[in-house]
Amino acid sequence: MEAGKALAKQSGCLACHNIEQKRVGPSWNDVGKKYKGDAGARDNLIKWVHAGGTGRWQMGTMPAYSPRVPDADIEKLVDFMLSLPKE
Repeated sequence: MEAGKALAKQSGCLACHNIEQKRVGPSWNDVGKKYKGDAGARDNLIKWVHAGGTGRWQMGTMPAYSPRVPDADIEKLVDFMLSLPKE
């Protein structure tokens, strides 16, 4: 858990996201709940973080994180987000 939080902080994710609460973007717990059971979620979220975009949560624009954040770290961040406890 701490390694995932540290990578999120280092990568700039926590400027707009929080694990438990909505900020500029959705909480990571909400993202995990939305995609729970979706077999394509991991790949779709990796593409989303990589390229950025708008419209999925009716919130602000998600900036592209590639190439600023290495692809391997983007995969780790998505895996961390999807591993969070879901209610």
